[in-house]
Amino acid sequence: MKLPIKNIVVIFLVLCFCACKRDEVYIPKPRSFPRVEYPVKKYQEFNESYCDFGFSYPSYSEIEQDEYFFDEKPVDPCWFDIVTTQFNATLHCSYYSIDRETPMDKLVNDAFKMAGKHNIKAEYYSEKVIKRDGNVGGIVFEIEGDVATPIQFFLTDSTDHFFRASLYFNNKVRPDSMAPIYKFIKQDIDTLINTLHWN
Repeated sequence: MKLPIKNIVVIFLVLCFCACKRDEVYIPKPRSFPRVEYPVKKYQEFNESYCDFGFSYPSYSEIEQDEYFFDEKPVDPCWFDIVTTQFNATLHCSYYSIDRETPMDKLVNDAFKMAGKHNIKAEYYSEKVIKRDGNVGGIVFEIEGDVATPIQFFLTDSTDHFFRASLYFNNKVRPDSMAPIYKFIKQDIDTLINTLHWN
């Protein structure tokens, strides 16, 4: 017995609808990052005999004086790192006496070159001029994007002292995940800049 074409079409449509059982659609979870516990902001004074200046730095950070720079002694004993282990961050600090061998224009030029190296990968780059009482002036370089150092700066009295620093995280920098940590550490850098004084 032959089925009429009308019945065949109906059976075919019924089978199609039965086959279209709705499966759950799985949506991937958004990427998450580990929760970060931020310490209470508390500062202590840096006044080491090997440096001709002082400033305030966070109590949850440690000062480590540099003994070697590429297997050689640093140019000045006042080369040190401010290490914040909790955030895997290091502020590398160097100091130069301004003199005939290291004139002011060379030191400023070098600071701009160092910041410029990271500008290639930057999504945003800014230079902020610092001018404070106590004969402290300089420039802060903020570099946003997938860069090794998000901030560098130098401070000087333009006659005797030149202090330079760069912040590095000891892990791959992901701007979206590191932004809150950077914002927290940036407050400490601002405190350093605002409290630095020549001895």
